[in-house]
Amino acid sequence: MLNALRSFLAELTGDDGERRQFSPDDHRLASAALLFHVIAIDGTVAVTERQRLHDLLQQRYGLDETSTETLMHEAELADQEAVDLFRFTHVLKERLDEKDREAIIAMMWDLVFQDGTLHEFEDNTIWRVAELLGVSSEARLRLKRTVREQSARTAG
Repeated sequence: MLNALRSFLAELTGDDGERRQFSPDDHRLASAALLFHVIAIDGTVAVTERQRLHDLLQQRYGLDETSTETLMHEAELADQEAVDLFRFTHVLKERLDEKDREAIIAMMWDLVFQDGTLHEFEDNTIWRVAELLGVSSEARLRLKRTVREQSARTAG
C-alpha cells in the first residue's frame, strides 16, 4: 500500500526516481531544452540537427562526451515535460547576461539552418524565446542574418 502511494505521488510530482545530473535551475539544462525544442518543433529531429546540438552544447559548456549526452537526454525530457517555454527562459534571464542570452538565440538560429529550411514554427519559437529572454528584435534579426550567412558559406 505504501509503495502504491509513493508511486502515485511520484507520478503527480514528476519524480520518476531517476537521478538527474542537471538540476531544473541549471542554465545549461534550460538552454539545452530550448535548443532541443527548436529542432523538434517542426516534427522531425534530423540526425544533423541532433549532432549539431551535441557539438554546440559540448563547445559552449566544455562538457565531456558523457556529460553532453546526459545533458541532451535530460533536455529532451525537460522539453517533453514542460507546459511552456517560460520555465526555461526564466532561468536564463535570471542567470545570464545579455550577451549570453543573445548567444542562446544565435545557437537556435544555427540549429534551424542545419537542415537548410527555416520552418515558420522555428521562426516563431525563436521570436517568442527572444522576447522572453529580453533580446531585442534588432538583435534577434541581426543574429538571424549573421548565422544564415555563416551557414550559407559553410554549406557552399
